[in-house]
Amino acid sequence: MQIQHLHPWDLSPKEAVRLQRQLQSLIETEDRLGKVQLVAGVDVGFEDSGKITRAAVVTLEFPSLIKIEQAVFRIATTFPYVPGLLSFREIPAVLGAMEKLDRLPDLLLCDGQGIAHPRRFGLACHLGLLTDIPSLGAAKSRLTGSHDELGLDKGCWVPLKDGEETIGAVVRSRSGVKPLYVSSGHRISLESAIRMVLACTTRYRLPETTRAAHRLASMK
Repeated sequence: MQIQHLHPWDLSPKEAVRLQRQLQSLIETEDRLGKVQLVAGVDVGFEDSGKITRAAVVTLEFPSLIKIEQAVFRIATTFPYVPGLLSFREIPAVLGAMEKLDRLPDLLLCDGQGIAHPRRFGLACHLGLLTDIPSLGAAKSRLTGSHDELGLDKGCWVPLKDGEETIGAVVRSRSGVKPLYVSSGHRISLESAIRMVLACTTRYRLPETTRAAHRLASMK
């Protein structure tokens, strides 16, 4: 995998915020997707009271969602927990896990934010930019923005807005349960991000990519 080494990781939170603002201009929110045959879920857990970051990447065939490959990577945690800066805490381990894969995915589904972020540079943006792989964020909670009331049926969605700007979508991935907050990460449009999240979701709230990666990241 060709990782784009755009910056060092030994940054202070203030330096990380400044870097997010600089890198955001490189993010593309239009489709540059080829044929999607492999999708991957990314999730991160912590061991030893947070001292060790454990990243998991699980690749599934699309559209069958059959598991093809998985990888785990552990690294010492060096960046503090700061809302809005989670990519600096988690991505070094994620990159280590991705480097173990025999085949790279065509799309990354991240359990986190894309551009639905105060500085429009969430974890999915950061990871997509560094790996040059299309990426999207499908988060369980809202970090910023507001939205209108959402219908209760699976597939319903409304725009997530910050003022007049649409930064994502609130998507009902399972009827009658809490929605997901979907946004472009890199090289994918919002419409395609919504479509792919729903295509990767079966009878549960979370996409199968996320569920598989979460199990692996949480496994002792």
